[in-house]
Amino acid sequence: MKIAVPAEIKNNEFRVAITPSGVHELTAAGHQVFIQTNAGQGSSISDQDYIAAGAQIMPDAQSTWNIADMVLKVKEPIASEYQYLRPGLLLFTFLHLAADPELTKELLAKEVTAIAYETVQTPNRQLPLLAPMSEVAGRLSVLVGAQSLFAQNGGHGILLGGVPGTRSAKVAILGGGVAGTNAIAMAVGLGADVTVLDTNINRLRELDSIYHGRLKTLASNSFEIDRAVSQADLVIGSVLIPGAKAPKLVTNALVKKMKPGSVLVDIAIDQGGCFEDSKPTTHADPTFKVHQSIFYCVANMPGAVAHTSTYALTNATLTYAKALANKGWLEACKADHSLALGLNTHAGKLVNQPVAEAHSLPYSDLDALLA
Repeated sequence: MKIAVPAEIKNNEFRVAITPSGVHELTAAGHQVFIQTNAGQGSSISDQDYIAAGAQIMPDAQSTWNIADMVLKVKEPIASEYQYLRPGLLLFTFLHLAADPELTKELLAKEVTAIAYETVQTPNRQLPLLAPMSEVAGRLSVLVGAQSLFAQNGGHGILLGGVPGTRSAKVAILGGGVAGTNAIAMAVGLGADVTVLDTNINRLRELDSIYHGRLKTLASNSFEIDRAVSQADLVIGSVLIPGAKAPKLVTNALVKKMKPGSVLVDIAIDQGGCFEDSKPTTHADPTFKVHQSIFYCVANMPGAVAHTSTYALTNATLTYAKALANKGWLEACKADHSLALGLNTHAGKLVNQPVAEAHSLPYSDLDALLA
């Protein structure tokens, strides 16, 4: 199979979809790997590193996309890349289609076979390809939140952990999943006064047993969210419904009650965001104000630490990429139901039900397609 890796062109996106070790694995299995020149530069991987591992370097995006049987990417194609989509192309990347009606329509119209990292799901409901980026985003959320609290950035000038004789910042984390758990680790480690809210009581028990009283846990409901958010200096939204749009947990009216200079970081922005006022921002212009609070809603947060993120992501994706290359998408999906759940579109059909519901589009049964 011819596997192509174009350079990422989303604003300040420095990740790349494969490492030299991944190239070596795929070429050793008999596949050809084509990398757009300088695609790995932002992750400190040179063209020569790829060549040494067995890849061929392509001069531009068009030639890279055109030669591919399968395209490996990190972020979803943006409008300028729609021209490269074509019938029969296998696309393996983050897609977040529930929050992107235009891309959904393009993939259907161009009859692309699109498999989304974020909807690959194991029998125990874990998301193995989303998890590493959720880990990165969770840890980053506390760092960018702490920086946004600096007075020169419009925050009210509180240090997360305080110092002896002063109070620590109050941090409210909505969701105790992978991203939330990593946000907790950073916030507690920095000495903040941290509260996590989740609907899963068993998960709260697990977190309580880990932190031995250094973390407050609350069963999530509208009343407790209202109270925790209105008192918080920093709110981190990390709520996820696999494949579907994120629920709106923090309203505009609630933000109005927050402290002046408080900060809200929306990790769920790729799936539409879990705050009513959230809108996607970029690393170049990451924040905006709502009432007297600061919103940070960068849609590709892990791109800021591209070296770490690239290796963390490709550690997880390579096994599935090899299966797709070795068996083709149909046999690979038949052999692994977790991978099959990643299939979003094929031959003009939408086979992910939450995406279909988000855009009021017809849904084709996945099992029937694979039969």
